[in-house]
Amino acid sequence: MGVLADSSFDIVSKIDRQEVDNALNQTVKEIGHRFDFKGTGAAISWSGQNNIEIKANSEERANAALDVFKEKVVKRGLSLKVLDAGEPKLSGKEYRMLISLKEGIDQENAKKISKLIRDEGPKGIKAQIQGEELRVSSKKKDDLQDVISLLKGKDLDIALQFVNYR
Repeated sequence: MGVLADSSFDIVSKIDRQEVDNALNQTVKEIGHRFDFKGTGAAISWSGQNNIEIKANSEERANAALDVFKEKVVKRGLSLKVLDAGEPKLSGKEYRMLISLKEGIDQENAKKISKLIRDEGPKGIKAQIQGEELRVSSKKKDDLQDVISLLKGKDLDIALQFVNYR
């Protein structure tokens, strides 16, 4: 008889780019149709691979466009924790706001999550940092469920997904 293999899952922080793109396109449409955005030069678009830029003729219209975008992001089932919005900055005659998309678990957060699992999780759980993700393993599947519940109950700075459950 073979020894039972450990069960495991990976903790990742990935962004569904298609959903972000859908939220962006819905925001573009809404800004184009809403009366309060008429004549404000408000626009939102991709700026490179991991950034979104909002432009408007006033700080409050830029923030209003951000609010519309956040609403669309939430409706698409994404966490607002993936967005890192800067302040609107005056550039020439318009305000520009850069929103960075946060993806991957940095070393600092990985260590924090790993420590949390060690300190508050069930005994016998192993958490290994592997690049920008963590692998959590245990002999008992129930313990893995407990770790997922524990992490979902914590207010961490990043959006987490639990994948490759086996």
